[in-house]
Amino acid sequence: MSLQCGIIGVANVGKSTIFNCMSATKAQTGKYAFSSNKSNISIINVPDHRLYELAKLQPTERIVHTTVEIVDIPGLTKGANKGEGVGNKFLADIRNCDALIHVLRCFDDENLPHIDGSVDPVRDIETVNFELQIKDLESIEKKISRMEKVAKSGDKDAKKALEVLHVYKNHLESFQNASTAPVSEDDRRYIDDLFLLSVKPVIYVCNVDDKSVHTGNKYVEAVKSYLQGQNTEILVIAGLLEAEIAELENEDDRMAFLSDAGLTEPGVNKLIQAAFRLLNLEVFFTVGPKEIRAWTIRKGATAPQAAGAIHSDLERGFIRAEVIKYHDFITLGSENACKEKGKLFIEGKNYIVQDGDILHIRFNV
Repeated sequence: MSLQCGIIGVANVGKSTIFNCMSATKAQTGKYAFSSNKSNISIINVPDHRLYELAKLQPTERIVHTTVEIVDIPGLTKGANKGEGVGNKFLADIRNCDALIHVLRCFDDENLPHIDGSVDPVRDIETVNFELQIKDLESIEKKISRMEKVAKSGDKDAKKALEVLHVYKNHLESFQNASTAPVSEDDRRYIDDLFLLSVKPVIYVCNVDDKSVHTGNKYVEAVKSYLQGQNTEILVIAGLLEAEIAELENEDDRMAFLSDAGLTEPGVNKLIQAAFRLLNLEVFFTVGPKEIRAWTIRKGATAPQAAGAIHSDLERGFIRAEVIKYHDFITLGSENACKEKGKLFIEGKNYIVQDGDILHIRFNV
């Protein structure tokens, strides 16, 4: 399942630093605006401690994590919608993403000048939102022009499309993101072909100094106040601290470093997991002596669709799924114990797979 989560923000906020903490693909970083002018892409393992808990009970030759594709997109500046800086590239790459991680600078550093002269994460949110809204408004206006021609022929659906498109136009002209436009879920189909930028789900990451990772600071508080009431997630991460942790190859050294910093796990782990959730994804497991593996599915996927994540033949020839809940497997200790206790369930084509289900697919092709 190829889904992308893009890391965005204005220049010099620490996007590439955080990307490098998450990824084996190292992006260029620098102290000057636009020191990077291309997007960097990496396939990243999604941390999941459950895989290792399963391996304690079922010895296996290998453990395979599910993955998510992360894209580090060049920094934005005012006027990006007109091609300023690397604006056109920035906006084109965002269009290809399914969800966004918006990194905000929430630290002071005299040696790293802010592109707008001062640190103000709320202003940075508004800068990015404005650029996305302007580009979306262009797309909406172009479609309105097309639909007006069709509507003149008496096409009822075109007339309905025009009504909805004007709602979006008015909303965007009021400096609001398309994601909050007051339209029904069904009416959103009229913008599906536009791949609007400001309709994408967003996580906000406050990039702070080491001392503020636990308590936050005035910049973090300003962000939380500004975003209050919005359906979004805000994470606080110390980018430079995470970079130092990521440089350590030995796991014991990493844990000692984390402990000294008062952390139990790297902040980027939480970020990767949050990105996975933002993409509306979850996992199921297959467990055996050859491999314990996490598989990616969309929330709400049926058992045959989950089977298809393993191989198309399993979906085509699906008969049934044998399902064990993760908690039952861990509590009882084995597949046989789950069978004996009546905790192995036989499910058909309409079964909605739950996050953490352990599946064995029966099929015939």
